[in-house]
Amino acid sequence: MLCFRSLTAPSKTLRVGRTPWSAAGPLAGIRPVDRRGRRSAGGGARPTWACLLIAACLLAGGCSKKEETEAEPIVPVQVTPARQDAIRRLVQADGVAFPLDQASVTAKISAPVQKFYVNRGDHVAAGQLLATLESHDLTAAAAESKGQLAQAEANLRSTSGASIPEQLIKAQTDVAADTEQRDAAKKLLDSRQKLFTDGALARKQVDEAQVAYAQASAQLEAAEEHLKALQGVARDEQIKTAEAQVASARAHSQSSEAQLSYAEIHSPIAGVISDRPLWPGEMAAAGTPMLTVMDVSRIVARANVPQNQAGFVHVGDSATIAAVDGGLELPGKVTVVSAATDPASTTVQVWVQADNPGERLKPGASVRVSIVAATIQKVTVVPLSAILPGEEGGTVVAVAGSDSLAHLKKVEIGVREPDRVQILSGVAPGEQVIVAGGVGLEDKAKIRIVKPGEKDEKDSKEK
Repeated sequence: MLCFRSLTAPSKTLRVGRTPWSAAGPLAGIRPVDRRGRRSAGGGARPTWACLLIAACLLAGGCSKKEETEAEPIVPVQVTPARQDAIRRLVQADGVAFPLDQASVTAKISAPVQKFYVNRGDHVAAGQLLATLESHDLTAAAAESKGQLAQAEANLRSTSGASIPEQLIKAQTDVAADTEQRDAAKKLLDSRQKLFTDGALARKQVDEAQVAYAQASAQLEAAEEHLKALQGVARDEQIKTAEAQVASARAHSQSSEAQLSYAEIHSPIAGVISDRPLWPGEMAAAGTPMLTVMDVSRIVARANVPQNQAGFVHVGDSATIAAVDGGLELPGKVTVVSAATDPASTTVQVWVQADNPGERLKPGASVRVSIVAATIQKVTVVPLSAILPGEEGGTVVAVAGSDSLAHLKKVEIGVREPDRVQILSGVAPGEQVIVAGGVGLEDKAKIRIVKPGEKDEKDSKEK
């Protein structure tokens, strides 16, 4: 409260606190007195102490501050009950999309490109003709090989069907004739020996019969050996030689046909042409890719999963492949879990395969892989928006009490989903957790539960 420094100032101005009091103010007509109680120049009636006190009260009342008390604000919040539900253990990682299958089509011979039958973006079937190479020299070589094969086959037929049977028949005839000649010589010899024994024939004739028999026997033996030779090794060797000639000619013909077939380039798989670096007339070198075919009917996302989460992932787990822009999500399955950890990144590569209808997801695109590693039953679950950072670290959840106050509870978090979180401790099922309006809320702050959209309607009415 303001106070008077002096009510008997010698001047015409009276100061109350630091505010000058002019004679033209509320105390006009009242002249101050000096220290001896005399009026100052100008005359007038002597002021009374009552008037001075009234003036002081008026000044004090005009300069005092009004104390204002502000009521504690009530914060509107939205709540939802904590539930006991099942939650999925999701393992998420970034990856790159690859085609299900890919083939780089290369030429096996070096020759100029005669014609291409496909362009980039064309869909092809397995075995479809993609291009042809110049092959005039190969065509001529194949025709020559066919002629050589026909000649060898004719020689085989002549050897096995004509020459050998004629020689064999002659040898058999010779053996039969020599056998008859030997038998006749034997009979003559026996007859003469009997006559010689009876004394009716000379010794000389017996000796001549023995010589004739011996010659006939030797001739028969030679004929039989010749017959055996034709029937045995000699005949087999001639046929084998002819057959070998046929086999050699056939192999040479097949090689020429294969070389000629290399002039036609066929697709090894079904898919779409993703690259064609050459143009007609350019040289296609052996072993150099001419075209690239990709099978994008299904996509394989290769993601690097952190080592501490890779143990939860197994082949056959359900998963999704999502484009980074969020415009496409494909359901799939885990097909490969690497058995080794990459020492550079300490991650494990996981492959997720999914159908790609309409070929909307392109190979090489960056994707986000979400794998359902497990499903945990009967756990406490709250929305992700209910999770708040604690002032002293950790995580808290604001719970709306029956006393219309917010109670901050420290919680322990388990498995996370994109929109839900498992609560291991701190909140029980059925408690009303604050999902909107809880940011910056203090413990035991007054709250008012509103429905979605109710706050906006109230604000619009106030405006």
